[in-house]
Amino acid sequence: MVLKVALAVNEVTRDPDLNLTGIVSLAREARRQGAALVLFPEAAPTGLINVDDPACDLALGQEIPGPVTTVLGHTARELGIYLALGMLERSGDRLFDAALLFDPRGDIVLHYRRITPGWHGPRASPHVYGHGDQVGVALTALGSVAFLLCGDLFDDSLVASVRSLRPDWLLVPMARCFDDGSVNQARWDAEELPQYAERVALAGTTTLVVNYLAPPELEGGAFGGAWVFSRDGHVIASWPLGRAGCLIAALEEPPSRGPGP
Repeated sequence: MVLKVALAVNEVTRDPDLNLTGIVSLAREARRQGAALVLFPEAAPTGLINVDDPACDLALGQEIPGPVTTVLGHTARELGIYLALGMLERSGDRLFDAALLFDPRGDIVLHYRRITPGWHGPRASPHVYGHGDQVGVALTALGSVAFLLCGDLFDDSLVASVRSLRPDWLLVPMARCFDDGSVNQARWDAEELPQYAERVALAGTTTLVVNYLAPPELEGGAFGGAWVFSRDGHVIASWPLGRAGCLIAALEEPPSRGPGP
């Protein structure tokens, strides 16, 4: 059996409402192309534009559950898809870099908080900027699913956790740019992609990685791109840097499909 997945490269602006509209639009497009699972990048509704000042950054966070998750859950339910994305989460006076998986009923079935601190600066207050403490797995009708967020993939202990949990799918939303703000496909292919392939091979599971697109003036921007890796680190499908849109990949369904809608 074949399963279609979509890795949606959304274009992020300074307008969260416009960004959310774009996410919903791409989810609809992915469903029209037959995708059962749609994955968006890290901090997809806002971009990873926090500046380590709580007076600015807490306003970027969304409550979970809250108005944005209500829209996303409704979208997943209406389209009958699994929808996954990263978003900045506000919980009281704390901010987290989180990832959510919605099932086709619109329910949140996996809530992950980034564990590594690279999403904020070293001087960010630990009383405000928080982290998760474990990798979890959701059992779904598509198989078992786990998250890592961006730099988590380069933490040996977290990759070892994924390998021991043996999920069918590892979802890696990320927010990446080059220091010079360029969209350099040749540099990515030669310098960066082999490192990601090596990390995926260590995790030992089919892995979906997606990055949003944003201009350099948006806190350095992001160069986009999406990749589907086999469990041994080979690229099965890819989407080029610098373009918004959906990478659709037809993959073999895992044998260990779990319960779920």
